[in-house]
Amino acid sequence: MKLKEIAHSRTGDKGEISNISLIPYQEKDYGLLKEKVTAKKVKKYFSQICHGEVTRYELEGLKSLNFVLDKTLGGGVTRSLAIDRHGKALCMALLEMEI
Repeated sequence: MKLKEIAHSRTGDKGEISNISLIPYQEKDYGLLKEKVTAKKVKKYFSQICHGEVTRYELEGLKSLNFVLDKTLGGGVTRSLAIDRHGKALCMALLEMEI
């Protein structure tokens, strides 16, 4: 199944760092997300654009995950040659990941 079937996402950015949240539609799916969506898997999934570390934060109170992808935005908003210089499309890309 794709992540979009059980979760939604939001993205933020600052300079060269992208911040992607992963929020299950139902709290019962939080454990599945924790098990299947690791920092290592997210790093591999974004391997063509993420040239730094990926850190996963577990927000137990919110039943959500937050991923911080370093060196991902091609130099940041003012330097990147990418069409989506803010990286806002990365949350939609993550939701296409198979688990």
